[in-house]
Parts: sequence; C-alpha cells; structure tokens
Amino acid sequence: MEELLEKYANKHSDFIEVQGVNIHFRDEGEGEPLVLVHGTFASLHCFDGWTEMLSSHFRVIRMDLPGFGLTGPKPDNKYSIELFADFLNEFLEKIGVESCFIAGNSLGGWLSWEFALKYPEKVKKMILIDAAGYINDNTYPLPFVIAQTPVLRNVFNYVPKAVVRRFVRQVFYDQTKVTDELVDRYFDLFHREGNKEAFVRIANSYFVQNTHNLINLTIPVLVMWGDHDNWLSVKHADKFKRDLLNCTTIIYEHVGHVPMEEIPERTALDALNFLEN
Repeated sequence: MEELLEKYANKHSDFIEVQGVNIHFRDEGEGEPLVLVHGTFASLHCFDGWTEMLSSHFRVIRMDLPGFGLTGPKPDNKYSIELFADFLNEFLEKIGVESCFIAGNSLGGWLSWEFALKYPEKVKKMILIDAAGYINDNTYPLPFVIAQTPVLRNVFNYVPKAVVRRFVRQVFYDQTKVTDELVDRYFDLFHREGNKEAFVRIANSYFVQNTHNLINLTIPVLVMWGDHDNWLSVKHADKFKRDLLNCTTIIYEHVGHVPMEEIPERTALDALNFLEN
C-alpha cells in the first residue's frame, strides 16, 4: 500500500473516514463545487485532464469510491447504487458541500443521476458521460459478464496485465492513448488489496432499473457520449435525451467509453460552457 500511495497520491491527496472507509480524495480550486465521479475499474485519476483545466473555474472535488483506487473496499463489502448515493451524500456533508455541480462517467454517471434523484436540493446541474443505468436490455460490459459468471469469475483472483490492457483498449477508440503508464495505473489500482473482490461483489449486486424516475429531474443535464463506446451503446444517449426534461447531448466522433480521459481538453471545454452558461 505504501508503494501505491507513493505512486498515485500527490500533494492534493487527502483522506477522510466515511462509513468506516478511509476515502482518498482531492479538493482543488475555488468557486462553485464541481464533483467528479469515476466509473468501474477506474479512480479519480481519470479526471486529471478535467481538473487541470477546470480547477481555475470551480472547486473540483473527486474521490476514489469505496471498492476502487486507493480507497479500497468497505468493511462489510456491501455495494449498491443506493448505498453509493448515501455514501456520496455523507462524504459531501463531511467536507462542507451543501450543493454542487456533478459529473460522472459510466457507473459514476449512474451514481450521479441516482444521487440527484435522491437528494434533488443538492445538485444544480449534471453532466452524464457515457452513463450507465439502462439495464433492462441486459447489456453489461465484458468485465461484468465475466464477474457474473460462476465458472469465469475466478479470473479476478489475479488479472494479468495483458488482460487489463485489453479492458483498457476496449474503452478507448484512439489506441495511441493506451500508454504503458495508463495500463500500469489501471493494473496497480485494480490489484490494491480488496478491490478485485469488491468489483466481483459490485458486479453481482442486485441492480434496480430506476430510469423511469428520470422524468422527475428538472435540473439542466448535459449528456456526453463517445460514438464508438464498446461498453455502453451510444443509443443510450438517446434514451437519456428522451427521459430527461432538460437535456442536451453531445456525441463525439471516433471516441470510446471515457471521453473525459480520451479527449480531456475538448470535453472539459464543453463542460465549462454548459456549467457557466
């Protein structure tokens, strides 16, 4: 763990206990709070590019969710979208955030809109980046399928770097962005003690289809999507557009599942334009 801290924590890193978990987070910049929520397999580092550009405009807050990154697993090893939403609420209360802008990718996008539904007074605007939540078509990303299959899930006892590289390649369209340094980060943090087991528990959680309640969200929402998303079809952007009352969509050509990491400058500028106007 000391080696991981030396490699993946920095001067902006801090830790705070929430629900019995020592949460790794970073709080940078001044202004309106902007909370950034990562997705499956990821960590707060996937928003490095956004933070670099947006911390001069906002108070940018990001954390490693329980079960991910340097934070690691929960003591009870129980995970669900509702539990994550309650965790996020308690975390923001502890660091003194009463209301915020929020942006989330993939699982983090799902958590973001469920958080906005559960605590509507706390979210002013929201950005959904290739967000999950439409699960009634049983379209799960490959790692989820493996973790949900009893014969295969033992794969997660130890995931070779070559397999991690394959997973990372799946979420990027531009393969030149899949550097050794990037693969090392995903590999190292996925193998942080307890994270592999947490992922299997998360993948096998009972997910409830709650998108029928999206109509209750009246805040402005920006939906970003990569048109070559191999994990969540770009067709889901149309579903959010259909079900949200105040929604704008931007589809990025030749981009995969993590636009904020693949094209950080362009997506950060679009986020800034949406949040400030």
